[in-house]
Amino acid sequence: MRRPSRRRLLTTTVAVVVWAVLAVAAGLTLFLADSRTVSVASHDAVISPNLDGTVVVRTGPVLPDLRLDSGGRVGVDVRLGKTEARTTEELVQRYAYIGSQPEGPRVRIAGVVESMARDAAVRGGAIALVPLLVWAAVGRERRRELLRGARSWRGAVAVLVVAGLVVVLLEPWQDDDEPVDAARDWVPLAEWLGGSVPLPEEVGGLEVRGDITTSQTKRLVESAVATYTKSKEWYAAAAEDAADLELREPAEDETVVLLVSDRHDNVGMDEVARAVGDAGGATAVFDAGDDTSTGKPWEAFSLDSVTAAFEDVDRYGVAGNHDSGPFVRDYLADRGWTMLDSSAGEVVDGPGDAPLMGIDDPRSSGLGAWRDDGDLSFAEVGERLAEVVCDADERVATVLVHDANLGRETLDRGCADLVVGGHLHVASGPEQVVGENGEIGYRFTTGTTGGAAYAIAIGSKIRRTASVTLITYRDRRPVGLQEVDLLTNGVFEAGEYVELTYAAEDQVDAAPRR
Repeated sequence: MRRPSRRRLLTTTVAVVVWAVLAVAAGLTLFLADSRTVSVASHDAVISPNLDGTVVVRTGPVLPDLRLDSGGRVGVDVRLGKTEARTTEELVQRYAYIGSQPEGPRVRIAGVVESMARDAAVRGGAIALVPLLVWAAVGRERRRELLRGARSWRGAVAVLVVAGLVVVLLEPWQDDDEPVDAARDWVPLAEWLGGSVPLPEEVGGLEVRGDITTSQTKRLVESAVATYTKSKEWYAAAAEDAADLELREPAEDETVVLLVSDRHDNVGMDEVARAVGDAGGATAVFDAGDDTSTGKPWEAFSLDSVTAAFEDVDRYGVAGNHDSGPFVRDYLADRGWTMLDSSAGEVVDGPGDAPLMGIDDPRSSGLGAWRDDGDLSFAEVGERLAEVVCDADERVATVLVHDANLGRETLDRGCADLVVGGHLHVASGPEQVVGENGEIGYRFTTGTTGGAAYAIAIGSKIRRTASVTLITYRDRRPVGLQEVDLLTNGVFEAGEYVELTYAAEDQVDAAPRR
């Protein structure tokens, strides 16, 4: 009884070891041979993993390639493709802005590589099962017969035929031309620039490759380094100052939400907004839209950045008129944001268990001065929003929209406590509204979090006052607002905390911030 049991145990152990070895070999082969096309730094980019422990960015024929230590055994090759940038100068400056806030692209690329590794592991494990299943299906007797046949002249002929087919498929006699990259050496960025530009500490290990580079290209890189340094230092200083702000502290029974809007691709403000939220005790974020300028996939870097900044808190959002189209909404939803859609009539349990509804802006805008309405006009969407909110089973505490005017009818009917949005790029309110049913509600517009003067706010510093707002909830209702502004000179101004009251005897206009 013991001998067969030991034999089965030994057979099982050998099978597991063989499967593990084959799975690792197959998975590793599949992993290193895999590639994904994603949007990185406003480019269509092909991501390929490597085991060199380096991050290599291949920029194309004009700019030098870049290489940096990944800090681990696994590295990645990033081959940049098409972009919508109109000039090389614009593109290089954009690299500098995005590079100064690397968390979004880093998280994006790391997530892609991790996904590739998981897929390769699953496929490698499945492939490794195939020979074991075939071995078991053939059976012991048939295996003995095949072994005897392999020792005959017929078996030898079969082996030679298979070997010949493999050689023909591999074509080892083909001699490919030596790639252009092989003639180029990697040199430290400081050496390549000739010491003409002081480099920040973070890029001390950065290397470039390129044997023939015009002085114009070097000037572009020098400008990018200067922009990178200025941008990183300016926003880092702002984030550090934000952490020391003296803001109202929430009580134990209160929940605070950070409201951002109109970032317009300014990834530098994300760490600043997060620092303000932490200083004010925020545990969730509302995004009122216009995270991008055109709503196109090349702006995924902006969505990656805001997601990385708030990845450990509850996130709720709507799309603005510059986020038109399905890309922004779907991209954020896939990355853990609760994208509100009141057209379905669904009430969401928001922060502090306060009932929450919201809807995207029906308009679409681009980088120019034009604006298109969707299938329904702005007024029609506002009417439908009011109907849905008023028909909800419970009173809605907050309606999140891009333009607070979209909730005008909702407040006029007295169906919500607070309607918040952005769009105007300047703060307004809170304005108290007494509904036709006698209920009190408030309308509030926050300023542009990206400090945007136009539809795109990428820059080494903000172009106009950047704003975020802290919303306090208690007993499932919004009870207060506090706006925080960052001026163009880097100085913060924290507004007074404004209480929101709902008793009938308090039906007077709340003191506005401005």
